[in-house]
Amino acid sequence: MKELVEYLVKSLVDNVDAVQVKEVEGEQTTVVEVRVAQEDIGKIIGRQGRTAKALRTIVSAASNKLKKRAMLEILE
Repeated sequence: MKELVEYLVKSLVDNVDAVQVKEVEGEQTTVVEVRVAQEDIGKIIGRQGRTAKALRTIVSAASNKLKKRAMLEILE
């Protein structure tokens, strides 16, 4: 899951070196945390949050295939 999110986010941003993806395992849910450079936050969120929603949909679909529950959080 982490590799998928990292690949998608790195293809969207300008500053690839600043991308940090961390997976936090919980009892029932896995949280994927994404940090990017300040100037790339807008590219990850997108207009009216469309890009962020699309990323969350992809994470949800991939987690359903693995029979797990996952969430995507974009951190500043």
